[in-house]
Amino acid sequence: MTTATMPEPSASPPYRDMGLITLGHALTHWYPSTFFMLLPLIGQELGLSYSQIGLIMTCQYAAGAVSNIPGGMLVDIWGKKGQLMAMSLFWVGFPYFLMGFTSTYWVLLACAMLVGMGNNLWHPTAIPLLGQMFPQRKGLALSLHGMGGNMGDALAPLAVGGMLSFLTWHQIVMINVVPGALMSVLILYFLGAMTFKPKSKTTVATANPLEAAAQMSAKPKQQNFKSYIAGLKDLLRTPGLFMLIMSSSFRSMTQGTLLTFLPLYLANEMHYNVFWVGAAMAILQVAGFVAAPIAGHLSDQLGRRTLLMSCFAVTGVVLLLMTFAGGTSLFVVLIAVLGFFLYAARPVMQAWLLESTPQNMGGTSIGLMFGMQSGAQAVAPILGGIVADHYGLMAAFYFLAATIVLANVMIFFAPAPEGDAASRSHPTKA
Repeated sequence: MTTATMPEPSASPPYRDMGLITLGHALTHWYPSTFFMLLPLIGQELGLSYSQIGLIMTCQYAAGAVSNIPGGMLVDIWGKKGQLMAMSLFWVGFPYFLMGFTSTYWVLLACAMLVGMGNNLWHPTAIPLLGQMFPQRKGLALSLHGMGGNMGDALAPLAVGGMLSFLTWHQIVMINVVPGALMSVLILYFLGAMTFKPKSKTTVATANPLEAAAQMSAKPKQQNFKSYIAGLKDLLRTPGLFMLIMSSSFRSMTQGTLLTFLPLYLANEMHYNVFWVGAAMAILQVAGFVAAPIAGHLSDQLGRRTLLMSCFAVTGVVLLLMTFAGGTSLFVVLIAVLGFFLYAARPVMQAWLLESTPQNMGGTSIGLMFGMQSGAQAVAPILGGIVADHYGLMAAFYFLAATIVLANVMIFFAPAPEGDAASRSHPTKA
């Protein structure tokens, strides 16, 4: 029996809340994945070079980098996470709706920046909340959240591939605002009252430690600006914080560049039609969907560092193999393998960060990680575009392999989080 301190009996079910958060996360990925599929058509219509296409995504990631850190600060100080998640989700979809009314390049850049700002408010809000809900199973809980992202990434290419047979890209981005708006309303209705203002508490007993932890998650926690600054100082003194965030940033460079140029390679070099490009991109995400809970559970049991280094090493090898398999059916098989190991690392890094930093700074720590990731992703597509323009599209995959190798180097030098499973099994000698 586990004794847990929980809020009033009227508190909302944690698993229902987790389901809503996961579905919301799916839609925050649905929108960018839709746009990745439409980029080849937009590029053809506007006569854009690879560098100009890369610049669209660079603007999106750059705006996310600028907004992520203040967004994390807002989460930790304001604390109204349900309202912030609803705002983020609507903010992601609406700029794409605006894109449907224009074919002007600078308007596309401006809308991409708005998307980056809205999309990157989600993670500093949702990820620390789930970490508090399931403190003993962070890796698994965050992997389920990540599965929502993979689900959105996988379904969007298939849906767009089908819709393009009877709709223009302008019509698709306008219709696409509907699911995000509806989900925003649901999140606002069920989670909008989640304010972290102290409530009366009741002590109950439960036989399920995971449920006890989830019940304790709703325990309110709010702080003033003075206490926030004190917590920020502690956060910045966290051992290995810089190495972990830099590793995550290099991994995001790999992912961002891959999602930008893989559809272009499949369409322009392998001459796949829109449907088969969407199917190949779906394979990438389905593999990540399968990998997420496996990686999350194993990292809870075996340790974060061991799993991450293995995933990054295999990812680098697969990217190099893809340069030799270009134009063949083996290339598509390698896309699935790549998706499995590349996306397996994402929730593990998030769980590592939450374990290494003060709990009351969860939003800021995730905001810092995603801010740096967005900054790295802002640089990566334009660099990949320059490489592709000068040396051919396949040369961008060598660039991808280099970024994932750097991510692994950073993980090697980062100290394992306190309480990590591997550290408990193999304690360091004094």
